[in-house]
Amino acid sequence: MDHTNHDHDHDHDHSKMAGSMAPPMVTGSHEDHLGGGGGGHMMKMTFYFGYTNVELLFASLVINTPGEMVAACFGCFLLAVLYEGLKIGREFLLRRNQVNVRYNSMPVPGADGTMVMETHKTVGQRMLSMAHLLQTVLHIIQVVVSYFLMLVFMTYNAYLCIAVAAGAGVGYFLFSWKKAVVVDITEHCH
Repeated sequence: MDHTNHDHDHDHDHSKMAGSMAPPMVTGSHEDHLGGGGGGHMMKMTFYFGYTNVELLFASLVINTPGEMVAACFGCFLLAVLYEGLKIGREFLLRRNQVNVRYNSMPVPGADGTMVMETHKTVGQRMLSMAHLLQTVLHIIQVVVSYFLMLVFMTYNAYLCIAVAAGAGVGYFLFSWKKAVVVDITEHCH
């Protein structure tokens, strides 16, 4: 790494550079700076509004302009909507491909003291089936997307965090309105 034209003044505060809205950085020793140590720099873990020098998931994906930030927010928003759609889509596919449906009835005391029969539905699925293979692949995608969203949130960039939260809300609004809600009448903690 060539450091001939690099400013080695460690008293220089990189967070006060003109036009920079990036979070303040904590730098390591001079040895770390030259690659001799294990660390480089660590971001401060506080929320900030900024659009310059924002690393997004990969070292090669760095946001430096307002337009790039808008595009990144839009992408994160869509990723969060996709995540919510995946959750509901997997539930829909699971219900559609149910096999081995069993119904178990048991008496429970009713509100007026009489015994009421309550029926529970138990559903199974075959392990070696295309439906289960599809569920497995969708589960892997859902887990990867959820970790990407978590890592985006962990940038502490407020614009990106708002985009993720808004995408999750819009995704829930769009996909969960038809979701069947099971209400347990014996649950008393409502």
